[in-house]
Amino acid sequence: MATEFHNLQELRHSASLVTKVFVQRDYSEGTICRFQTKFPSDLDNRIERTLLEETVKTLNSYYVEAEKIGGQSYLEGCLACATAYIVFLCMETRYEKVLKKISGYIQEQNEKIYTPRGLLLTDPIERGMRVLEISVFEDRGSGSSSPSSSMSSSAGSGAR
Repeated sequence: MATEFHNLQELRHSASLVTKVFVQRDYSEGTICRFQTKFPSDLDNRIERTLLEETVKTLNSYYVEAEKIGGQSYLEGCLACATAYIVFLCMETRYEKVLKKISGYIQEQNEKIYTPRGLLLTDPIERGMRVLEISVFEDRGSGSSSPSSSMSSSAGSGAR
């Protein structure tokens, strides 16, 4: 792919938003947070199918981990009741820790995989856990949204 953006700030400043693609929630196995692994046709020629599917599968596994109920969840609940939920002012729940891990994973994926292709994943928590949003950008200097016809003018500069 010819479109090269080296960091998120460079993508936002040197490219314009073309469209947004949404990967919907998958409710086939209940209400647990998981996203469909079906490849959106709007992303053809932008990213390989396997890369997107791997990202979605990893996110789904993180959400399963966050929703898992175990001894730590029960202990957090008991502490919350015993302290009138004041304990959460000085302690982070296991669920919150996994959400931070998900945010870090999404940032890493954006930097390594999506941003160089002119794409940007948005953390589902910012969209109410309803969708996985993928913004599609193009270089402002080019008139086409084709990834092979646009090259970031600042990609070769030292702004990394």
